[in-house]
Amino acid sequence: MTVRTPSSRIRRAVTPLALCAGLTVALTACAADPDEGTNGVGRLSAPEIEQKAQTAADAAKAVRLSGTLVSKGGTFKLNMRLKQDGASGSVTTKNSTFELLRVGDALYLKADAGFWAHDEKEGHTPSEAGSEAADTLDDKYVKVPQGDPSYKQLRGFTDMGPLLDGLIGLHGEKVKGDRDRIGGVRTVKVKGGADGEGGTLDVSLDGEPYPVQFARGGGAGVVVLSEWNKDFPLAAPSKEETLDYGKQLPRT
Repeated sequence: MTVRTPSSRIRRAVTPLALCAGLTVALTACAADPDEGTNGVGRLSAPEIEQKAQTAADAAKAVRLSGTLVSKGGTFKLNMRLKQDGASGSVTTKNSTFELLRVGDALYLKADAGFWAHDEKEGHTPSEAGSEAADTLDDKYVKVPQGDPSYKQLRGFTDMGPLLDGLIGLHGEKVKGDRDRIGGVRTVKVKGGADGEGGTLDVSLDGEPYPVQFARGGGAGVVVLSEWNKDFPLAAPSKEETLDYGKQLPRT
């Protein structure tokens, strides 16, 4: 004897299965698109992403740069706010920490007494005059003469355009890497070389495609870039805050 199942019962059984299958496909499709709701640069090629980031950085009026740089001259920790006409922040080296303030071409340096006592030989007792001068300069701004050998080196930490150009440039064939999240910002990586030997740049997938982080090749430091286009005040220190060093400044 043949039992016939009413067509309405079949439809009732099949419909939930179809809905579930459709929902699964939809969820899979969403999960497969990591660029959904982003600025879309993640869909571009590695060279195009790098170019977008460079263009955004070039057009920006301000940025905060923090991190570590390793060079032949040593290791520097930077925490600088930069804009086109000046900068303020701090630089830490192996032996000292000092503050920099640039307003236009006027560059000021502020450091503690230990920094100013740099020329006392290790193992020697600092002279009374040297210690007294260092104590006087402690926590005061010193205007760096443009003819001083240290001016160019110190200004290099405050020039937004050249500093960014020197820090976030990739070397070698550009390779697109994984997605990431840095400081709450979604990013896509672009590497110089397959293993990032020419540097690894994280570019924002949120809003403007600004550089968010750059890891220099060969373990030469990592810098984080934030507060893009966030302005900040710059003003020369008052006369009461400024003293004249009177001789060639220490080399960092």
